Formats: sequence, structure tokens, C-alpha cells
Amino acid sequence: LCLNPAGSLPDWNRTWYTANPDLTQCFQNTVLVWVPCIYLWLLAPFYCLHLYCHDRGRILMSSLCTTKMVLGFLLASFGFVEFFYILLERSQEIEQHMVFLLSPIIRSMTVILALCIIQLERIRGCRSSIFLFLFWVLAVICSLVPLRAKIQLAMDEGIASDIVRYLAFFSYFSIQLAQLFLCCFADQPPEGKTISEKVGKGECLPLPFWARETPIMRFCGYRTPLEAEDLWTLREEDTSQKIISELQEEWTAECARIQKYEKLQKEQSSGFFLLRTLARNFGPYFLTGTLCIIFHDAFMFAIPQVLSLLLSFMRDEDAPLWKGYFYATLMFLLSCLQSLFNHQYMYTCFTVGMRVKTAVMGLVYRKSLVINSAARRTCTVGEIVNLVSADTQKLMDFVVYFNAVWLAPIEIALCLFFLWQHLGPSALAGIATVILIFPLNGFIAKKRSKLQVMLFMDGRIKLMNEILNGIKILKFYAWEKAFLEQVLGYREKELKALKKSQILYSISIVTFSHYFFQIAFAMFGVYVMLDDRNVLDAQKVFVSMALINILKTPLSQLPFAISTTMQALVSLRRLGKYLCSEELKVDNISKPPLNGDDVIIDNGTFSWSAEGPPCLKRMSVCVPRGSLVAVVGHVGSGKSSLLSAMLGETEKRSGQVTVKGSVAYVPQQAWIQNATVQDNIVFGREKLKTWYHRVLEACALLPDLDILPAGDATEIGEKGLNLSGGQKQRVSLARAVYRKADVYLLDDPLSAVDAHVGQHIFDKVIGPKGVLGDKTRILVTHGMSFLPQADLILVLVDGEITESGSYQELLGRHGAFAEFIHTFANTDMVDFMGDTTNTNLQNMEPVSETDQEQVPEDLGKLTEVDKARTGRVRLEMYKKYFKTIGLAIIIPIVFLYAFQQGASLAYNYWLSMWADDPIVNGTQIDTDLKLTVFGALGFVQGVAIFGTTVAISICGIIASRHLHMDLLINVLRSPMSFFERTPSGNLLNRFAKEIDAIDCMVPDGLKMMLSYVFKLMEVCIIVLMATPFAAVIILPLAFLYAFVQSFYVATSCQLRRLEAVSRSPIYTHFNETVQGASVIRAFGDQSRFILQANKRVDFNQTSYFPRFVATRWLAVNLEFVGNGVVLAAAILSVMGRSTLSPGIVGLAVSHSLQVTGILSWIVRSWTDVENNIVSVERVNEYAETVKEASWTIDGSSLPSAWPHKGAIEFQDYGLQYRKGLELALKGISLQIHEREKVGIVGRTGAGKSSLALGIFRILEAAKGNIFIDGINIADIGLHDLRSRITIIPQDPVLFSGSLRMNLDPFDTYTDEEVWSSLELAHLKNFVSNLPDKLNHECSEGGENLSLGQRQLVCLARALLRKTKILVLDEATAAVDLETDTLIQSTIRTQFEDCTVLTIAHRLNTIMDYTRVIVMDKGHISETDSPSNLLSQRGQFYRMCREAGLA
Repeated sequence: LCLNPAGSLPDWNRTWYTANPDLTQCFQNTVLVWVPCIYLWLLAPFYCLHLYCHDRGRILMSSLCTTKMVLGFLLASFGFVEFFYILLERSQEIEQHMVFLLSPIIRSMTVILALCIIQLERIRGCRSSIFLFLFWVLAVICSLVPLRAKIQLAMDEGIASDIVRYLAFFSYFSIQLAQLFLCCFADQPPEGKTISEKVGKGECLPLPFWARETPIMRFCGYRTPLEAEDLWTLREEDTSQKIISELQEEWTAECARIQKYEKLQKEQSSGFFLLRTLARNFGPYFLTGTLCIIFHDAFMFAIPQVLSLLLSFMRDEDAPLWKGYFYATLMFLLSCLQSLFNHQYMYTCFTVGMRVKTAVMGLVYRKSLVINSAARRTCTVGEIVNLVSADTQKLMDFVVYFNAVWLAPIEIALCLFFLWQHLGPSALAGIATVILIFPLNGFIAKKRSKLQVMLFMDGRIKLMNEILNGIKILKFYAWEKAFLEQVLGYREKELKALKKSQILYSISIVTFSHYFFQIAFAMFGVYVMLDDRNVLDAQKVFVSMALINILKTPLSQLPFAISTTMQALVSLRRLGKYLCSEELKVDNISKPPLNGDDVIIDNGTFSWSAEGPPCLKRMSVCVPRGSLVAVVGHVGSGKSSLLSAMLGETEKRSGQVTVKGSVAYVPQQAWIQNATVQDNIVFGREKLKTWYHRVLEACALLPDLDILPAGDATEIGEKGLNLSGGQKQRVSLARAVYRKADVYLLDDPLSAVDAHVGQHIFDKVIGPKGVLGDKTRILVTHGMSFLPQADLILVLVDGEITESGSYQELLGRHGAFAEFIHTFANTDMVDFMGDTTNTNLQNMEPVSETDQEQVPEDLGKLTEVDKARTGRVRLEMYKKYFKTIGLAIIIPIVFLYAFQQGASLAYNYWLSMWADDPIVNGTQIDTDLKLTVFGALGFVQGVAIFGTTVAISICGIIASRHLHMDLLINVLRSPMSFFERTPSGNLLNRFAKEIDAIDCMVPDGLKMMLSYVFKLMEVCIIVLMATPFAAVIILPLAFLYAFVQSFYVATSCQLRRLEAVSRSPIYTHFNETVQGASVIRAFGDQSRFILQANKRVDFNQTSYFPRFVATRWLAVNLEFVGNGVVLAAAILSVMGRSTLSPGIVGLAVSHSLQVTGILSWIVRSWTDVENNIVSVERVNEYAETVKEASWTIDGSSLPSAWPHKGAIEFQDYGLQYRKGLELALKGISLQIHEREKVGIVGRTGAGKSSLALGIFRILEAAKGNIFIDGINIADIGLHDLRSRITIIPQDPVLFSGSLRMNLDPFDTYTDEEVWSSLELAHLKNFVSNLPDKLNHECSEGGENLSLGQRQLVCLARALLRKTKILVLDEATAAVDLETDTLIQSTIRTQFEDCTVLTIAHRLNTIMDYTRVIVMDKGHISETDSPSNLLSQRGQFYRMCREAGLA
């Protein structure tokens, strides 16, 4: 192509060995023109295919796009003009250089291709292009050499010699620059997408990344605090829907393969299968990141080689000056490219990590909806939530650090190879040091893993979860202290393990952060000791130091990467085990088309687990369409299990189950969502006004809605906290009725409602004339009054049907059923429980008809959403944190850090002086002394590093102990209203994630920040010592750094807060779903709940994504600032080479190379500290909330036997649920004498339970007083009061732990006393048949006992405490009549000398009481003996008549 041999491509005499370098004309017109063209033509087909596969919608022609097109056509036309100009005017040149004619055409065709790509990007909705950006960067870089040549030529020969060519070239270059500049801006969004969707965000990193990221930083994060609305919506490929739909199919296929393995093998291999599935889905994108890190490594290793050339230039006085500037610029460019590729890699890793997190959360959530009961019992709700919080985080870390596992050893080997080149065999001393460091750290890591910090943390969180779930019981029984001690027991073990772990970690840190010195000392020591002629000059010392500095990253990453990988493998195994656990079998029930009988069980045997004993045996049931079937039997006889079998929830051993049509299910314990009353009833269906109103009326909910502050728009707390048992049950029933299903499975829905309400519901809903009259209804009941109206009655005994038939048929058979009926028929034909008014209804405000229309939006709000604070973290938080540590410890730590860095500066300066030592006869003098001083200074630094790290770790533990203690006490001392308002997910988040951050993240961040701040000071001192003029450059860079940093920290903190706030709802929703899985399955609503979970996860990722993109934005900007310091140090050294020694230049430049890393780490650690100090802020929030009265009052003169009589007196007592609401109890004046048995009855909302809440001071008096044995209860401590009186509550709550712990958490009673209470509670036989007897482990919430048995355990608690006052709050809701009779007789005999207050349940049980109090709208409307009240024919008489007792 270059026909003239004189103009051949390489001409080193002209290019390198000259004081005025230049490239040949041939090189300029071939290589420099073709490089960008080849790049575009080679990669364009692949890029076009990518655009074809990713359509984001069409972008309309914008002014930006039009400008690009116009400039592009101008560029193309220049090429063609030049072609014809040469052809016509300079034809003789063609004979010399054919290439002159070819290059303009190639260039123009390439620009036309670029214009076509711009249009294709616009049509496919791509708003910015990294592909074209790189093309224009290449084009501009390749034009720089001809530009210089043209300027030089114009200066030598004058511009007039060839003015057309000059003007054409300068215009061409200007337009290229303009195109590059325009490429830095994103186009408008595609049609139909809003600007906030940022369609193409984060596709690339360099300048377009800068331009796109800065607006959110500047206008949102910095000037005004960021809000959720400011954030971008997720890209489609990052959404749960997209990720999980692709992954789900593959994982299902893998699961099918795993199921063939044996149990043990299945558990071990499940993690590998999960990893393989994730790798298939996310591997290809991850590999693009891996490619970036390989390029990064190539640039990283090139820098020390260039430093070596720079130092040899400094030694060679004859070398032309331009070479020094060339090396300095080359180092700057290599550093910049290294930064860009590194951050593109990090961006890719975090994106993959985010997608893995979404995928795993989605899989776990979907699994929790199909897992069978046996598998579900092996893991608590807390453990499942841990899978989606802790384990997914471990997988995200694994994605980021995985490449280091194989890349770090290669980097270490390359470093040692280059070191061998400089120092020969002495490099082996460095290898030996590395080899010694690793086993030590391996041993430390092993020791740390044995400390089981996570195990204690898991135990603490599990216990906290239960405390929060059973907080009402803790308050009633005054058990807070016992559980506080248990939590603190776990916490102390956790902190003890953490302390040991941190001390071991400090040894690790010393070996790693100090290894830089250790390797240098070993290598240089061996090198000078081997031979006197081995001298350390500047080139050897500082190139070796630069290589050792590179060695620092892989050496510190490798153990961390290995440990992260090991943790990730454990997490994968845990996740795999859960995701492969047994699912409910689809063939448990068959669903044929609707004809004939609706429910058929043919000779079925069922159990709760595949290995366990059968819970139902030889079941044969046939339920005709539209019939009402009643299921009766004792507690634990298998009634609920029968309904579970019909739902397919149990393991079918044999037989056949057929259920036709849709199913609606009402569980025994109502499952209520944290949503409005309306949302709970409509349950995802469309609201049909007339039908909805009819359902409310039938389920007797209209009177309740009148009481609720915002009617059916009132929000219900978690697990129905602010509704009474009866209200919850009726909402649960209304949900089923609203569904218009074919088959209704009703598990004792009438046990928790008043007699008259029960009658109403039966007549209007369940009975033959109710709204479900024509549906198939299977009703589990302990009642008998409705049995005559049942078409079929099934009598269950020990899991078998002993009798079945209609009421009359069974009576005629004179069997056990008939005998039972005759025993109880005289005393009770009805058996309904009293419906307490909302036990803690924060809502007693009656809403008048006129007000009901305009309900203020927040009136029905109950739970407080976790709010994100705005702006920077307040200074008080830092003060509070450091105050808990104490100033006496903080000041010595700062001095230690200064001392540590002083030692480092001293040994580095000593080394530069050694390198500048003159060489006499090929040797240097006093090498032994120099080596000794060098070693001593390094040793001093090592000791200081250990001291600082241990001190900060211990400070962190001191602070976190105090903060956790404060949080725990603040939460436990909060009143019940606080727990109704605050979702347990928020509180658990504080105890798990936030405390974990205070334990580890804050001290680690502080360690890192302080060490890097002092390191930066050392570097600045060294650079200024070498070139004082550098201050002129360092100062503006410092201002730029501070500016960038302040931008970032404000935005990052707010993003961290938004992310933390959006995390809580995920766990709350998980919690809710796991507990209500059977109801969700019964209603067939899995897909709707999955959609809700997706929304919550996506919302969380919406704030997570900008957070890590912001981190990359910061790092790219900062590293450019740092690279500016490298350039300044190098160029100033070149300028002053006549006055500077190679030693001091080597010291300055090698240290300036560290600045980029140091700056990034300072801001990252600063941000980590500020981000994690947010945890102190969030933990501290509850210090300011309202607290209960004191638990105990010092110096109280309360007699130890109080109350010895049990007399209660109310004096003009009033009580309200919230300030501003109407009084729930109005001026109650009442005297209850000792040993009196008082029944409290009344309609819903009458204030029955409010009396009990008043006696226990769960709510404080609004006016008046309550006296017990003449002592005003307002004057004594809450624990003094609550521990001396007893309640048997409506919801029987048990905690995980032994049965004995559940009865007596303080270990106050002997085993004999405990057994005796169990015998009186009719549980002795059951407990003595258990293998562990009193040590029988109760599962979370006592789920491995039936509801009736849990209620009996609560009775045993009361019998054990045996106080003078006993309050029964619907205490026999879940037990059958026979057991109820036994309980009532126990209460009559055992509490004969006590005062008993019974909140109205089965009316017959209070007929022999000394007195009945009838409540109505917060007043006492009647009070007298039952017989007198009946004769007065008032309200009590009417209630008895409705219940069939009068």
C-alpha cells in the first residue's frame, strides 16, 4: 500500500531515537485510520443482533439525534471531498502512496455505518451507546498524532502551502470531538415511558455513566433529600417476574432429578444443583465482567514496568525530556483504563448479585406456599426469613468475590515472576513469607468459624420473634424480665464469641495490612545478605514496592474470597435443602367436575408426615351436595385434621379423597392480614357492593364497623392485633362467605363469638336458611344446639369415625354420642363463647351516621410504616455512639493511629535514603545497620496496628452491648398500643440487621476509615517532600475530592435508608404468608400473593440498584482525581530531574500510585460508617416512644402476701384506648367482694374486656381508681400488680422451649407442683405419655399441640400461680363441652377461695356465679345474682332467652 519504501511503517530512528519524535506518514494513513474502522466493522453485526433482541420501544427524533446525524453526514462528506481532491489535484501522490486514496473512502463508509447504528439504536429504544462512545474515543485518540504532525508542519512550512487539506483535517477533528461530546448524553425516553424510568441506565460506565448518574446525585440527593419517587423503575431484565419465570422451570426440572436421590445425598447435592441452575441463568452476563477484570489486570501489571522505565530515565541524564513526559502520561492513561475496567467489572458483579438475590427470594417464597406440614415443622418462620435475608446476602457477596478465588493466585504468581526479574532468587523469600502468612490465617479462620456467632444470633432472633408474637401474654403474666434475661443470655454468648472472633481477626489484619512490610523486609534482607555486590538502587526498590503493593490486593482478597465461597456453599446447601423439601402432593385430593356428592373420602388413612403415626384412620365419608355436616369429638380427636385432609394438607397414606368445585376455608385460629377490614374480606376479588353488604350483615359485622374508627377502611394490625377473638373469627368467616365457593370447610368458627351472635351467624350463614344454605358445609363444632339441624353428624374418637348419621339416628342408637347429649342437654343446648370487645381496640370511637361518609384517610391507619429519615445523619448519632464508648478510650486510639503511620513514613523514607546511597566498588556500606533500622521501624508499626484494631473492636462491642440493651428494654417497656401500631417485621429488622450492623459494620468501617485517612496524610507528606510544588495541584484536587464526596455521601445515605425501609415489608409479608399458607392454598390465591411478594422485592431493589451505581459513580470520579495526583507527581519529577534523586522520585511516584485506591477506600469506608450509623439512629428511635409505668417501685411497702383477700373496688373508673377517643368505660363504680365469682357479659363493644385491661393496667385509667384489698393499683409497680393476679387469656400463646419453661419461666415451683397443676388441668395423662415429659419441646407458637391442649396449658399456668384474683377471658374457646365442664369444675374447686372474674363465654357456666355484671356501651347496665337478673327480665334475661337458657 505504501509504494515508497522510504515511508514504510516502522522507522525507529524517526519515532523513538530522536529528540523530536514522529510517526511515518504511512503509519498515520493506515494503522491510525483503520483501527477505529476495524473495531466498528468487526463488532457492528454483534451489536445489531443485541439491539434486535432487546427492543425497548421507539425514540422520537430529538435535537440530540438530529445534531449527531448532521455532524455525521458532514464527516462522511469530508472523506468523499478529500478523495476527489486527491484524485484531481494531487494525482502524483497516488503513485507514491496508494493508501492516501483508500483511507478517506474507508473512513467515510465507517461514519455512514455509525449513522445507521445511531438510527437503529433510536428505533430499538437505546438512549445511550457505549459501543459508539468507544468508537469515537478511538477515532479521537488515533487523530491526535496526525493533529500534532499537522500543527508541527504548519508551524514549519506555513499554513498556505496546503490550506485545503489543513482546514479539512482541523474541521474533521473538531466534528469528531463534538460527536464524542454528544455521546456523553442520553437521548429522551422511548414513547410512553416517563423520564424516571431511565430506560438504558447503567449500560455503560465511563463518561455516559458520569453524565447520566450526576443529575440524580445533584438535584435529588444533594440539594433535596431523595424520596422513593425520585428513583428509577427497574429495568425489565432486573424484575422478579422476568428473572423468576425463567429460573422456575429450570429449578423444577433440577428438583425432579434430586428427588431420586436418598435423603442424605439429596441434602448434600441440593446446593450444587441450585448453584448450577443460577450459573446457567446468570453465568453469561457474569463472564462479560470477568473479561473486564482480565483487562484490568493487564493494565495493572503494565504500570510498574512503566515506573521502571521512568526511574531509568531519571538516572540517564542524556535521555530526551519528552520520554519522561511520555512515561508520565502513559502511567496516567494506564491508571485511568485500569479504573474504568475495574468498575465496569464491579458494576456487572453487583447487577448479577442483585438478580441472584431476587431469584432466590422468589424461589423461597414460592416454596413456602407449597411446602408440606412435615417439612414446614422442621423450620421456624424466623429460619425461613433468615434464608431470604442472611443467606441471599452471602450469595451476593459470593458473586462479587468469586473471581478472586482463581484470579488472585494468578496475580500472586505474576507479581512474584516480575519480582524475580528484579531481585532474582531473593523473590523466593517473599514467596516463603506469603506461604507462612496463609496457614496462619487459615488457622485463624478455622478458629473463628468454630465460635458460632451466627448460631447465638439465630437463637436470639428466634426468641425475639416469639416475644414479639406473644408480647400480650408476657405483659399479662409480668414475664418480661424472664425473657429479657433469656435474650441477654444469648446476647452475652454472642458478644463473647464476637470478641474472640474480633481479636483473632485483628491478628489476621496485622498479618495482611503489615505483610507489605514483611515481604519487602524478607526480600530486601535476603537480597543484600546473599552477596555484597547486590545493591538496592531506586529502580529495584520502588518497582519492587509497586509490585508488592499490587500483591496486597490478591493476598487480602484470597482468604476473604475463600471464606465467602465457603459461607456461600453453606448458604447454598441450606437454601437447596429448603427448596428441595417435600411439597404437598397434587394427588392428595382429586378435583373431578361437579356432579354427585361434593366431598368423598374412601377408606382414607392420613398422617402429618410420611414417617409419623397416622392422625386419621379408616376414614370413609360421603358428603352430598348442599348438605350440612357437623364434626364433633373431644380435644385432639382429629377434627381439624379431617378438614386438613380434605384440603390436601396432610400426607395421604391410603384411600381416595375427592373434592368437587371451589373451596373456602375458615381455620380454627383466624388468620388475618395486616390490611383494612375490607381487604381482608374481599381478599383480592372485585368488590360487589350489595353482596359485600349482605355478607357483612350475615356475619354480624355491621355493629363492629360502627365502632371502628374508619369503618371497613380501618387497618387491622398484624395477626389481627386490634380485633377481639370474635371479631377476627367473623372477619375470617366473612372472607370465606364472600368467596361464593362450592364447598365450605369451617373449623369451629362459632367458638369465639357471643351466644346471640352465634345464633345469628348460624341462622344467616351456616344454617339451612343462611346465605350458604345451598352450599356444601362441613362444620367442626363443640356445640350441640345446632346439631339437630345438621344433615349428617360425624363423631370422631382418636382419629376414627366411631358413629355417623343424622341427629335423630344417633340418639336412637343409644351410643356414646347419645349418652353425651343426655349428660349435657339439660345444662346446655348452646355453647357459645363471649366475644370480648376488642381486647385492645384502639378504636372505641363510635362513628355517627353523618360522619361515616367522609372518613379522613388516616383515621383507620393503625400500623406505622417504617419511615426513612431524610438528609445526612445527625451529629447527635455520632455523639451518642462515641459517648457509649467513652472519650478515655477514643483519644489513645487516635494517637495509636498517628504513631502507626509515623512508623510507616519513617521506614519508607529510610528506604529511599538507602536507595540513593552511593555505590563504591560495586557495593553499598553499612547494609546490616540499614536493614536493622528498617526491620525495627516495621515491627513497631505492626504492634501499633494490632493495638488499634483490637481497641476499635472492643469499643464497638461496648457500644453495641449498650445499644442492644437500651433497644431491648425500650421495646419491652413499651405499652401494648405500641405493638399494635408497629409491625413485628420492623422490630425484628432492628434486632437482626441493625444490631448486626452496629456489632460488625460500624467498627470495621471506622478501622478502615482511620487507617486510610492516616495513610493519605503519609502519601501527601511524601509527595510534598519530593516536589513541594505539588501543593499547587494537590489543593485543587482536594477541593474537587471534597465536592464529589459530599455529593455522594448525602445521596448514598438516603438510598441506604430507603433500601432499609423497603426491606421490612418483604419480611413482614413473608412472615404473614408462611403463617397463612394453608388459607392461601385453600382459596387458591397463591399467584396473587406471589405477585405481591414480587412487587415488594422489586421496590426494594429499586433503591438498592441506584445505591451501588452511585458507588461506582463515586469510584470512577475519585480515581480520576487520584490519577491526577499520579500525573502531577510524575510530571513534576520529570521537570525537576536535575535536582531530584531517583530514590525520592521513586518514593513519591510509587506512593502516588496508591492514592486512587486510598481515596476510594476513604469515601467508601466513610460512607459505610455513615450508612451504618443510620442503624444507631434506627435503634435509637424507640428510646423516644411512650413507655409503660415502672415495673417495680423502689421502697414500695407492698405486703408480700398481697392481695390476701382479693376484694376489688372501682371508683368512678374511666378508660380510653387513645387520646381523643371517647371513653370505653365511663364512670364505673363497683365493689367486688373477696371470694366472689363474677360473670361479665355484654354485646360486642360493651367494654367487657376493657375491665380486665384496666385491672392489669394494660391501659391506664383516664379517670377514677381501682383498689385491690384497699391499695390503689396506680401506686404500685406494674410487675408487682401483674404477678399477683392471674389471667387465662383468649389466645393461648406458647413459646418454643420446654413445656416446663412455658409453665414456669422463673423456675419458682417444684416439679411436684407443676405435675399437680397439670393433673388439675387434665393434661397429666397427655404429658406423661410424651417421651420427654415436662422437657417436651414446644415448637414455635406451640404448634405441635392442638389449640385445646394449648388452652389447657394456660389453665395449668393459672393453677400454678394460684393468686387471689383470677380473670378468665374466653378461656375455654377451643375446648369441647366435656373438657369445658372439667375446666369449670376445676376452677370452682381450686379457686374456691379466690375472686374469679369471668368475661362472658358459655352463658351456662356463669349461671351459678354469685353475681353477673351486664355491660352496655361502657356502662354497667345491670348487676345482681343470675336468678335475680332473670326475674327482672332485663338485658341479661334477653341474652339468656336468645341462647335458649330462659
